[in-house]
Amino acid sequence: MGEIRDGPAFRELSLSQAAFVCQTPSRSRVWKTPPTSASAMAARTIVIDHGSGFVKAGLSGWNEPQMVFPSIVNYSPCRENPGPSYARRRLSLGIDVFHPDTFSYPVQRGRVLNWEAVEYIWSFVLEKSRREHENSPVLVTESPLREPADRKKTLEIMFELLDVPSLLLADQLEMSLYASGLLTGVVVDSGCGLTRVQPFYLGRPLRSSGKTLEFAGQDLSAYLFKSLFKDNDSQHNLFKLETVATTQMSKCYVPQNLGEALDFRQSLPSGSDESNTYQLPDGTPVELTPMQRLAPEMFFSPQVFDLPGPSIPQAIVDSVKTCEASLHPLLVSHVMACGGNTLYPGFTKRLYKELTTDHFSSHKATLWVGSSRNFSVWLGASVVAHLSTYKSEWMTKEEYVEGMRQ
Repeated sequence: MGEIRDGPAFRELSLSQAAFVCQTPSRSRVWKTPPTSASAMAARTIVIDHGSGFVKAGLSGWNEPQMVFPSIVNYSPCRENPGPSYARRRLSLGIDVFHPDTFSYPVQRGRVLNWEAVEYIWSFVLEKSRREHENSPVLVTESPLREPADRKKTLEIMFELLDVPSLLLADQLEMSLYASGLLTGVVVDSGCGLTRVQPFYLGRPLRSSGKTLEFAGQDLSAYLFKSLFKDNDSQHNLFKLETVATTQMSKCYVPQNLGEALDFRQSLPSGSDESNTYQLPDGTPVELTPMQRLAPEMFFSPQVFDLPGPSIPQAIVDSVKTCEASLHPLLVSHVMACGGNTLYPGFTKRLYKELTTDHFSSHKATLWVGSSRNFSVWLGASVVAHLSTYKSEWMTKEEYVEGMRQ
């Protein structure tokens, strides 16, 4: 009744290259040598996709962002003027190994909580990008949860503080749609802070049908942290943070049937599966429980983990049902999965299975996936940066200054 199709053949950047713990700004990024062809050098727009978990940035025209680093900042005490005030502390990227209790996430659940930190991150990106292209326009992606005040603050930072010549603010889910090469369908984006479902028709979002779920990758991290270490008092312990990140990236998977997977894992003799262990700092091996290995099941059965529903498949169903009935077959045949959580082994297969057997058996459901779907928003923005149809949506610094005078 359907199929899973590969999207555009983007070259995949492994998750391990975007390390969770960043000791210094120089080590907290992936930076690649700029291309030298004339066509590539002409692509000079700086694209910034600032998510809750990671910042993806670089020059448009590439098939992957040139910088990928965690959206983490820390305020380290200044030796000359120590104290609790922000004015007396030094702001830097990543986690300071000498002061691991001072880091924070400036963007959480798609909302900016610390504009000073966001400005610092953006200035870092522009400084690196401007080494090759000094007067480049800038495209910044926006969360669907943005408020008018957020847009105003973004314009202020970019034009007044960072002196960009022109700026385009682009919806993140719309950018994911363009990355797929499609104009109609349902974008399913599950990242660090949010899981979002948005139907599109001919490139335009059907706003009233969008769904936002406030459970995502950080909830999986929180579950593993609590179940692995039985406490919440050491959220800034670097070893524990790294253990959780490594477990998520290398040991977790989505089962096709939770009951059968639990029975199988519980039937294994202790120590029979070497991939089922992690090590404590003293070298002592500790076995993961079946539910720890199967933690991404929370995206399909949130109630099992005491999380509010609906599940991702149910959110897709609810979203499509609110659209005109005549659009249902077209939308169901173009479901696009993107975001870091969709990279878990078994995720797309399970999603396809539930959509075709449990929900849309009367329609031919097709799930579209790209190998670099964790970068879909950035990739779509890289395309949009050079589309003439978006030309009227760019704002120049002169237009911004004129608008402020009125």
